[in-house]
Formats: sequence, structure tokens, C-alpha cells
Amino acid sequence: MIFRQLFEPVSSTYSYILASRKGGEALIIDPVLEKVDRYLQLFDELDVKLVKAIDTHLHADHITGLGALRDRTLCVTVMGEQTQADVVSMRVSDGDTVDIEGLQLGVIYTPGHTDDSYSFTLHDRVFTGDTLLIRGTGRTDFQNGDARAQYDSIFNRLLKLPDDTLVYPAHDYKGETVSTIAEERAFNPRLQVTTVDEYVDLMSKLNLPDPKMMDVAVPTNVRVGLSQDEVAKRGWALKAPELASQLKKTDIALVDLREDRERNKSGEIPGSLHVSYNGLADALKPGGVLRELGSTKPLVFYCAFGERSAMAVQRARDAGLASARHLEGGFSAWQKAKDLGPAAK
Repeated sequence: MIFRQLFEPVSSTYSYILASRKGGEALIIDPVLEKVDRYLQLFDELDVKLVKAIDTHLHADHITGLGALRDRTLCVTVMGEQTQADVVSMRVSDGDTVDIEGLQLGVIYTPGHTDDSYSFTLHDRVFTGDTLLIRGTGRTDFQNGDARAQYDSIFNRLLKLPDDTLVYPAHDYKGETVSTIAEERAFNPRLQVTTVDEYVDLMSKLNLPDPKMMDVAVPTNVRVGLSQDEVAKRGWALKAPELASQLKKTDIALVDLREDRERNKSGEIPGSLHVSYNGLADALKPGGVLRELGSTKPLVFYCAFGERSAMAVQRARDAGLASARHLEGGFSAWQKAKDLGPAAK
């Protein structure tokens, strides 16, 4: 396995790159905007392809690199379903997995620092975001933070992991790089409490100043999503009622770009052809299924929220399929629209 821990000194943020092998797919956790060029250089040096970029929560101390990485690599952006970020390609919930070639991250909802905080597990390690730090815990006094929720996340979720599980947080301010669950249980001063009330009282007395970049980072990170308005202005988008009408009278190839996990969980639009976003490049090559299909009928892509499908439209048109369009707002918009009929499970 390829594993890299990278540090951004201004916000003391750790980012993590993982891949199963040289020449394979990679993901990154908690990227920072200012380090995007370095990440891209490292992907080339490691000979890996970035396919997913994850934020453990909506950050208040730095601007995320999710949007820039998406724009420069066409990767899928991932956050928890509670996030206030405008559009994220894939939203996960507790118990889900985040998959790339050869690796599967487990997803644990760990609110408390913020209400959209998640941790991600992989074999012998856990990426805890700002929920559990090395000899500390994330503050709980803004962004819908909740000390009681954090106590539950730490004591009833994270500390239930095996003692030798490696703990990789999103930040450290003293130069520490890694810990273990056993170490944090024994030596983390904020965990030496006997009740939730004691923890809540401890957290209420921290009196920490707001992060220096909070007023800039939070609103910027909320707008990480790809603007689908530009795609619509080009005439490349269909709203859900328009798609429903065209499906009744036009021979359209409707292409679902989501992963199997998303389709199994949420359902699909009847009559969809499944080509996952990660397989799009091969499908659009000469002789590929979408290249051949798109030469005889219009392609309409959809995904969860419209971000992957908006990128897919551009890629299809670049491949010469001038009739390609996408469902604006994705399957979420389809479900919200009225009188379109039920999704097929």
C-alpha cells in the first residue's frame, strides 16, 4: 500500500494520500488548497491517479483543496451527508464505505466538533479529522458543535476500535504525527473523565479564540461545488420534469454514473444504463460502450447531485458526442420532483 502523510504548517493540517499500488487509483483525505500543486506532483511521482478527495468535515481553519483537485483531475469529491457544502459529488453516511481500486475505507459518523464530522477506517488505522486529536479533542463551540455528541463519538465509537489502531488526525500543533487508540485512552487529558457531564463541563471552559481564517474559510468551503449553471447555459442540462417528459417520447440512453453502493441504497431511474464515473474514460474511447451508443441516440448522464454528470457531459462532448446532456441536480433532484413516478429499487 502507498501511504503518505503531508503537513500544511499555516493551519497545522495533515492530509493523507492512499493507494493500493503503483499505477493504481488513489484518494486524498483533507487536502489544503495551498498544497494542491504539491499533491499533483506527488501523484505523478508515485504514478497514481487521484479518483476521490475526501473532507472529514467542513473546515474552519483553511480552504479545502477539494474544488481545485476536482477541477484539475476530474476526481469525485466526498463528504458526509450532513455537510452544508453546496454540491459534493458523493455524500456518505454512517456504515457506508468509500472504495477505490484495492482499498476500502469504512465510514463512521462522529459528530461533535461539527455536525458533519466523519472518521474513516482502513485496516489498522483511523483518520479522525478533528474529532479525536493526539492528546486532545476538537473544540465544540461553533459550527453546530456539541460536546455531548463528541463524547459519544469518541467513547462509544472511536475508543471501541482495537487498542493498536493507529490514530491519524487532521491537525496537530505540537509536531506529533500518529498515536493509537490505547495511547489516547490512557494519556489524552480530555479523556480522563468519568461521565459525559464532566466532559461537557471541561469543553465549556476552554475559552479558545476563533480560528484566524474562520470568516473566510467556512463560507468558501460551503461553496466548493461545481457550478452547474454554466453547463445549463450551454444547453447541456435537463431539469427533472424535462427528462421525465423526454423519456416518455424520445429514445434516450440514460446513463447512471453512480457506484453500486449508491444505487443499491437510493434506487435508480427506470431504464438506466450503469457506467460508473470511474469507468467513463474507457466507455468514451473508440469502441467503448458509450461512444458506440452515443453515435445512435442522445446520451443523458446522471449521478447523485449533478456534479459528476456535469463533468461527464464535457468529457462526452470532447469525445465528439455533441448530443450529450445531464440531469441537473442529479438523482436528488429527480427524487424531489413531483409526479415523476417512483425510483426502481
